[in-house]
Amino acid sequence: MAPMTDFLDEITWDEDGLLPAIAQDAETDRILMVAWMNRESLALTAKEQRAVYWSRSRQKLWRKGEESGHVQHVKEIRLDCDSDVIVLKIEQVGGIACHTGRESCFYRVLQDGTWHTVDPVLKDPKNIYS
Repeated sequence: MAPMTDFLDEITWDEDGLLPAIAQDAETDRILMVAWMNRESLALTAKEQRAVYWSRSRQKLWRKGEESGHVQHVKEIRLDCDSDVIVLKIEQVGGIACHTGRESCFYRVLQDGTWHTVDPVLKDPKNIYS
């Protein structure tokens, strides 16, 4: 029987051993955020069915919601045709994925050459992070 991590060998990792991971709401299909994963974070995500990312700025594993409580429960993991991007279909606990306190990190829309904020802050980040 093949090890449960053989799927990791089928991924085309970038030169830093990473791949982008898109978090998409499983109910609404809205794109909530994009983060990075390495082999360990993807293996943990698959095992725990909870989003675990690789923080490039902190150079360590980052379990989404470990500080904010806004955990992402993974319903499905998809790999694109080039094997270099992951989509996580998730349930977003608390309805907030963005560190700005919004539902999605994609809250700005380009209109007439200017970025406009179109989504409200649901919770002040000062009340989310200590």
